[in-house]
Amino acid sequence: MGKIPVYFMPGLAASSTIFERIVLPDNRFEIVLLEWEIPVDNETLVDYAKRMASKITHPHPVLIGVSFGGILVQEMSKFIEVRKVIIISSVKTNLEFPKRMKVAKATKAYKLIPTHLIANIESLSAFSFGSKINQRLKLYEKFLRVRDKRYLDWAVEQVILWERTVADGSVIHIHGDQDDVFPIKNIRNCIVVKGGTHVMILTKYKWLNENLPKIILELKN
Repeated sequence: MGKIPVYFMPGLAASSTIFERIVLPDNRFEIVLLEWEIPVDNETLVDYAKRMASKITHPHPVLIGVSFGGILVQEMSKFIEVRKVIIISSVKTNLEFPKRMKVAKATKAYKLIPTHLIANIESLSAFSFGSKINQRLKLYEKFLRVRDKRYLDWAVEQVILWERTVADGSVIHIHGDQDDVFPIKNIRNCIVVKGGTHVMILTKYKWLNENLPKIILELKN
C-alpha cells in the first residue's frame, strides 16, 4: 500500500516554513509543501487555483490549507480528484467572515491597507512597540516571506471578495477557539482546538501531529 500524499498550503504571504513543526508518520504519509506564486495580471482566484492545482503530481492527494491557504485549497479541489480537503484557521464560506471583513468589502476599505508595511517588516521591527508586538513581528519576519506588493494587494482582495456562500460538506475544518482573525463565534461545523489561535499551526503542533493522521485516515460517512 503506497503512502498517502499530503500537500500543505501556507497562509497569506507565509512560506512553507510554517509547517516546520508538523510531523506525520513517514511510513504512511508523504508530505509535499506548496509555496505562493506571484499572480499574473488580473488573475482571478479561480484561475490562480487552477494554476496551483497543476502542481499536484500525485493522484487523490490530501490538501491541507491554513488561513487564506485554506480558501485556496478549497478552490483547487474543483480541478483535481482529492482524497480529503482539510482547512486550519480558515473559513468554509464568506458567511464565516467577521463583521470587519464584511464592512471592508462593502466600503472597499481593504484597498487602503498599507501592504507596503508588510513588505518591509524589518523596518517596523526597528521600532519598539512593546514585547508582545515585537514578538509577533519576529514571527512575521521569519514566516512571512512573500513580500511582493502585487501579491499582497491581490491576496488581500481575493480574501475579502471571496464569493463562496455554501460550504462544501466534505471539507474538514480545524479551528482554534482563540482565533482573533476568524473568531470561533462565526464558525460552523468544525473541530475545535482549545486555546488555539490563528497561528496554531505553530503553537498547537503537538495536537495537530497527534490528530492529523487519524483525521486523514478516517473514512467518510
